[in-house]
Amino acid sequence: MSPRIAFGGFLHETNTFAPSKAGMDAFVQGGSWPPLARAEAIFEAVRNVNVGAAGFLDVAREKGWEAVPTLWCAATPSAEVTAEAFEALADELVERIRAALPVDGVYLDLHGAMVSESFDDGEGEVLRRVRAAIGPEVPLVASLDLHGNVTPLMVEAADMLVAYRTYPHIDMALTGARAAQALAGLLGTGRRPAKAFRQIPYLIPIAWQATAMEPCRTIYAELAALEGAEVPSLSFLPGFPAADFPDCGPTVLAYGATQAAADGAADAVAGRVAASEAAFKGRVFDPDAGVREAMRLAASAARPVVISDTQDNPGAGGDSDTMGMAHALVRNGAERAAIGVIVDPAAAAAAHAAGEGATVRLALGAKSGVPGDAPLEASFIVEKLSDGRFVAPGPFYGGSRMNLGPSACLRIGGVRIVVGSRKAQMADRAMYRQVGIEPAEQAILVNKSSVHFRADFEPIAETILVCAAPGPMPVDPAVLPWRRLRAGLRTSPLGTPFAG
Repeated sequence: MSPRIAFGGFLHETNTFAPSKAGMDAFVQGGSWPPLARAEAIFEAVRNVNVGAAGFLDVAREKGWEAVPTLWCAATPSAEVTAEAFEALADELVERIRAALPVDGVYLDLHGAMVSESFDDGEGEVLRRVRAAIGPEVPLVASLDLHGNVTPLMVEAADMLVAYRTYPHIDMALTGARAAQALAGLLGTGRRPAKAFRQIPYLIPIAWQATAMEPCRTIYAELAALEGAEVPSLSFLPGFPAADFPDCGPTVLAYGATQAAADGAADAVAGRVAASEAAFKGRVFDPDAGVREAMRLAASAARPVVISDTQDNPGAGGDSDTMGMAHALVRNGAERAAIGVIVDPAAAAAAHAAGEGATVRLALGAKSGVPGDAPLEASFIVEKLSDGRFVAPGPFYGGSRMNLGPSACLRIGGVRIVVGSRKAQMADRAMYRQVGIEPAEQAILVNKSSVHFRADFEPIAETILVCAAPGPMPVDPAVLPWRRLRAGLRTSPLGTPFAG
């Protein structure tokens, strides 16, 4: 008889300092993720999309499992998930799993850094409830984002947690497949691996967590080499350094045939991360200096100079509407420059009402009230309109069917601005093309993203600069107004320990 495996997902990355929370509508719409799906609709929702559940289903089909769909949902990163949305979705997920019983195993597609209004440890609470529903004997495995802030409760409740190994996250589906293979090794055996869990004593800025750069490149290469029969799964999670609760931060997870094997592998990776602390730093430009440097480089470049507007990254909780970089582009007279996505539904509606070719007077952006930010008040030419629906085929979004709502390309001087009605991280060239901008033909591209954009933009980039304009996700987490971290945690590499 084929193993019967219940599966589902509930993903959110929470920046507790961000300006807006995630209610039920955020999960219903999905943003850059597939929208909320239930039961059989999940199969179509995640088909050919770079998410953990898709990779899990590939393995389930190969192995002839009966995959029982429950509930799958995700929302664009933001501040806390509202208590109402968390309870509604967590309860439904658990009840659907309970209704599927008996099952031989459970797979969950989770993020690992969800905070709700009621629970600091969103995933720990979800896993705890699922474990209570299925009992201690049923194997429970979950895949996690590399930015997960793993907690002791998560480790206790799940038999195995398997994390992404790439940032940009081009291996989300692959990680779901790895988690499914880990689950396969537990089915019908009655055995569980030994667990080792290590918390790293400093926060890592997300701009320097890219896995193709040092020191992560070496850390992940050494980690992969340690896996084998004695240590079937090993993960390093640099963490999401914008969640104000005691378990925020990087972690190492090891699962071994013996406790000694798990401990040895965890200690080896944790030691390498500890030795790499000073390397998790990089150069950051202010807006004007960054634009001027980009203009200097672009004068002799054959390809675009790409700037990361890292502090308003919607993939880290920003609202994607700060205007510091747009002001700098206009102020410095940049030519053949494009920036996106500026989320301003009212401006998009005004552009659509005016029509292509019209000139509109707007106070663009800066609706989220970030200190130091201000709208760009000017006249703009409406160059192109779009309904905001398109496929993002690049390696990060991996074919996701996106809906940014009514969208437009607005031009002021030599600067083109992608304006949308819904936020999503600028991590795919199609996000420019949907409003008529060919990114490879620009001299300067400013992307509201910290790292994920690299997957699709590095191949066309002359170079990449990181700029820090006002925004809710500081490139240096030490400047955040922390209140609840665990005592002794350094809030940046080689930084001052948190006093509590």
